[in-house]
Formats: sequence, C-alpha cells, structure tokens
Amino acid sequence: MSEEKAASGRFRRWLGGAGAAAPSLDASAEPARTERETPPANTAPSAGALSLERKRSWLQRLKAGLSLSSSNIGSRVADLFAKRKLDSASLDDLEDVLVQADLGLGAATRIRDAIARGRYEKGVDSAEVKAILAAEVERALAPVARPLAVDATRRPFVILVVGVNGSGKTTTIGKLAAKFRSEGRAVVLAAGDTFRAAAIEQLRVWARRTGSDLVEREQGGDAGGLAFDAIARARAEDADIVLMDTAGRLQNRKELMGELEKIIRVMKKVDPEAPHAVLLVLDATVGQNALSQVEIFGRTAGVTGLVMTKLDGTARGGILVAIADKFGLPVHFIGVGESVDDLEPFAARDFAEAIAGIESTED
Repeated sequence: MSEEKAASGRFRRWLGGAGAAAPSLDASAEPARTERETPPANTAPSAGALSLERKRSWLQRLKAGLSLSSSNIGSRVADLFAKRKLDSASLDDLEDVLVQADLGLGAATRIRDAIARGRYEKGVDSAEVKAILAAEVERALAPVARPLAVDATRRPFVILVVGVNGSGKTTTIGKLAAKFRSEGRAVVLAAGDTFRAAAIEQLRVWARRTGSDLVEREQGGDAGGLAFDAIARARAEDADIVLMDTAGRLQNRKELMGELEKIIRVMKKVDPEAPHAVLLVLDATVGQNALSQVEIFGRTAGVTGLVMTKLDGTARGGILVAIADKFGLPVHFIGVGESVDDLEPFAARDFAEAIAGIESTED
C-alpha cells in the first residue's frame, strides 16, 4: 500500500469513515437524550461555565502536549540548581540547555540574566527557576500572540495557507473551516494541493463535515486557475471566507516557490488585495529549520501570520521563542493533537507556563 493511500485511510478512520454521516456543528442536531439522561432544567450549565470548562480542557491538553518540551526545558533547567548554588558554571550550563532546546541565543541570554539577577552565589529552588523561565518566555511571546482578524469589509476574505511537505496544512485548513463555520461564516475551501489525491479527498471530507463549499480540480490540475475559480465562486455565493490549500514545497526549491508566486498573481487578477492573509503552517518537530522556512516563505509569499502544529510530538517547542525573537510575526494558532479542538488561538501565558512545567494561573 502506498504512503498516500495509507495516510488517506488513517484520515478516513479518524473522521469515522468516508461513508459516515458528516457530524453537525449545530448543537441542536445532537442525538435526543433519553428521559433518564436529561438533567433537571435548573442544573444545566451556563454558557460561562461551559466556556470555563472548555478553557480548562484546552489547558490540560496543552500541558500534556508540551510535556516533551517542558521536560526538555523546564525540568532540566530546574534540575540544574536542585543541589547547586548559582555560579558561573551553573549559569553556563543553563544557557547551554536553553540553546539546545532551540529557544535561541537571545532568549537564552535573557533568561540566564533574569535568573542570575540578585541570586548570584545563592541557592535557588526549582519553583523559582520555573517561574522566571515562564515569565521570560511569556515576555518574548506576548507581542506576537495575536488573533487572526477577519476583515468583514473584504468579502470574501481570502486566506492562503502555505508550508513545506507534511507540516499539516490541509488538516489545519479543515480545523479552521470548522471554527469559522461554528461562528456562522460561509466558507469556501479550495483544494489547491492538486499533486496529492489524499489532500483533495481530505478537503472533500472536511467540506462535508463542516458544511463548507469546495472548489477542486482533477489531480495535477493548475493551482493558479483553481485559486481564480475559488474566489469567483465565493463572490457568486456571497461567502465570507476562502481557505486555499497549496501543495507542500521545500523552501529551497526555486521552481516550486515560483509556482506559489504565480498563485498569488492569479488571485490578484480577481481581487487586487488578495490574499488578505497568508498563513505559514510550521511543524514544530523540525526545530531550527523552521527559521529558514519563515524567512523564505515570508520573502516569497508575504507571510502575515503563523500556525505551529505538532507541538505534542516534539521536545523542541522552544523554537517558537526563537522565531518570535527573529521575525516578530503574529502567531495565530498552535496545535497539540489531531482533533478539531486541538488547534486553538495562541496565548503567550498558557504556552509559557506549559513549557516551563508549572501549573496554570487560570481560575
């Protein structure tokens, strides 16, 4: 069995099978409860309670998803000072751990200085070290933790999604479609990864699942022409958002990056301001290579924001700090799993506390 067919099969099983009925995003469409299961009216949770419970659930998943990174960063940093005083040797070891964890030299130096401040030749406990680490990571990430703003005056609002092979672009598009549809927005999906039949099939399933429209062409079709068709369809149907997938391409392949430039030129023939947002999906497991991806995709496609996926599969989550330090691009979403709820808006404090391995301060 080919890798493409195997991936497609896993995707079908994850969604309950290609022939399964598409789950509804409408709460009113949930299966009827039996009389025994129906709670008394006065015990129904309020919207605020549901929102708080959802937040707690996400924080638990985030902490679990970042456990490899927190062990590699927070735990190792705290262990350095468990039985040692703060001296030049221990601070050098600290800086080495932080650089090896992909936080970057700038962040490593700032964290070293913050921990050393007023504590030199003194003991420092692990809780204090983790708190300082979290505070410095949050300080680095707070300026880039910005939501994806959809301008309702630009209709359809065109979002081009780019990235290298295997970064999770198609799955991210499906999750974003689910979020936008739950907000009542009309969405058109454009299956622009025309090289992979599995990617087209994934978007077909996501379109059915979320109630989105889908524009596709035959495998191997022209992605630029598909972009034109998708925006034209969205205009004709008065849709709010176009989410366009693209084929994965290595940032060092000039001919493939040139094709991406062509897609953007075609979009501008329909709407001179399109694309209105260009999201670069980054796979956290690639570590330092992500810096090169941000630089080259930014130069070619005009990246406006980032989505970091697969944080649950790596000890290198600190790379997000290095990216923030070097580029200052907005980080809109992060992902720590494969389910729809495992892609959430990026919050600097939640991330910093999870990566440092400390309990959240959320109520």
